[in-house]
Amino acid sequence: MIQSMTGYGKCVANYNGKKIHVEVKSLNSKALDLSTRIAPLYREKEMEIRQLLSKELERGKVDFTLWVEKNEAQSAAPVNRGVVRAYYEQIRALSEEAGIPEPTDWMTLLLRLPDAMTALDVEELSDEEWAVVRTAVVDAVAALTDFRKQEGAALERKFCEKLDNIERLLASIEPYETARVEKIRQRIADGLEKMAGVDYDRNRLEQEMIYYIEKLDISEEKQRLTNHLAYFRETMNDGHGQGKKLGFIAQEMGREINTTGSKSNLAEMQNIVVMMKDELEQIKEQVLNVM
Repeated sequence: MIQSMTGYGKCVANYNGKKIHVEVKSLNSKALDLSTRIAPLYREKEMEIRQLLSKELERGKVDFTLWVEKNEAQSAAPVNRGVVRAYYEQIRALSEEAGIPEPTDWMTLLLRLPDAMTALDVEELSDEEWAVVRTAVVDAVAALTDFRKQEGAALERKFCEKLDNIERLLASIEPYETARVEKIRQRIADGLEKMAGVDYDRNRLEQEMIYYIEKLDISEEKQRLTNHLAYFRETMNDGHGQGKKLGFIAQEMGREINTTGSKSNLAEMQNIVVMMKDELEQIKEQVLNVM
């Protein structure tokens, strides 16, 4: 089953009053193009996160976001008690030494001083919290993979529809092949009849006509195109990660269709070739989304 490179996954985890959000989005790309936005506390784990994403997602333009939503109590700016107490003691001492009256509104004064509302302790990531975050990352990636599989199933149905159309159009060419040969013979014969008084070797003419008609034969192109169609179906069932291979097969299908068109030499056949090209072009557009 094929997978699309387009997908979205999200997971929310809770730890000690913090709500941890993980989002992963992906679009089509020739290779893995990974960009990350990670909350400062978890940046030490960025390489591990990148390795996990690279292993699971393989290809695509991937945007990874990890951020934390704290409750109101945690979001409030903390009062640095030690700094405020030190300011208070220094101002009182200075007031006594200089004989200056102490402030009447201590709290307003103290809380306006530098670093009074700044915490000096640095938050550290514990193993327990990282285990919760890593599980959230894994779950978000799994959700994205499920999304990719759903999109891949839709792509596979589309491909099968287009392949069936090409096979049907290819089969519709056959009735015109015999008529085409006869038209070519008749056109050459009519041209010779108009050339009154010109003598020619009829045996040599017959040999040249056979050679000319053989050059316009499309049996090999039809067989190769049939093989490519079957190989495309087989490759879709090989698992995921075959987008590039399907693109190469589509290119080969295009070569056989183009050669068939150049050899057709009949309006009805060329019309069918145009319709096959249209179906193939839609396949090529969607193959770009296959992982």
